Amino acid sequence: MMTISDAAGVSTHVAMQPRLVAKANVGSFKRTEYWPFTLRLASGAQDMAKVLEVRHSAYARHLPEALTASLLEPEALDRADGVVLLLAESKLDGAPMGTMRIQTNQAQPLALEQSVQLPQWMQGLPLAEATRLGVSLDGTARLVKAALFKAYYLYCLQAGIRYMVITARAPLDRQYERMLFQDVYPHLGYIPLSHVFDLPHRVMYLDVQNVRQRWEDAGHAWSEFMFYTEHPDLHQQAIA
Repeated sequence: MMTISDAAGVSTHVAMQPRLVAKANVGSFKRTEYWPFTLRLASGAQDMAKVLEVRHSAYARHLPEALTASLLEPEALDRADGVVLLLAESKLDGAPMGTMRIQTNQAQPLALEQSVQLPQWMQGLPLAEATRLGVSLDGTARLVKAALFKAYYLYCLQAGIRYMVITARAPLDRQYERMLFQDVYPHLGYIPLSHVFDLPHRVMYLDVQNVRQRWEDAGHAWSEFMFYTEHPDLHQQAIA
C-alpha cells in the first residue's frame, strides 16, 4: 500500500481513500461559479500548518484558551487511516480560509463513538464524521463553510458513505437543522463528548442517499450551489 506522509505526521493511505471530485454525480450543471479561494485535500507539512492555524483560530473565538491550546499541534486522528483534511486557501495570498476533517469508519470507529454507542440502524453501515470545522473570520466565511460541506458531500458520494455525521453544540446546531441534519438520538438532546472537550453536543446525521431529494423538495437555498453549479476551484485531486 502506498502512503503519502510528511514530517508533521499527516499520513494518507492511498489505497483506502476516494477522490475528491468536483464532478461527482450531482446533476446537470446549470452554471459555473468561481470562488476567491481554492479547496482541496491537505497534504504535507506546510498544509498541516495552515490547517492548524485556521482550526485553532476558529475554536479560540468561542472557547477558552485552556481548551483550545492543544489545537496548535496535530491530533492523533489527523494521522489516522481513513482520515482526510480539507483546506481552503485564498487565491490572493495563499492564506488559510477554512478546514474540515473527515473520518470514515472504514479503519476504526468514529471519534464520537468514544462517548456514545451508535444506534442499531447505523451499525455496519459506511459512515463519515466531519470534525474540526473552522473558517476564517472575514466576509467569505459563509461561502467557505458552504464549500467545505459541498466537498464533504462529494467525498461521501465517492466513498460510498451512507450517513454524514456531525456533532454540534448550541447555538451552532441550528445551522445544521437548516441543512436538514436530524438527531441520531432525538430524546437525548445534548451529550457530553470526549473528542470535543467533553462539551454537550447533539449528534446529527444526513442520509447521503436522499439529501438531494430532501433539499429539492424543501426548496433549500443551497440546492443549486450543491447540485447544479460547477465549481472549478473545488480541485480534483487523485488520491486513489
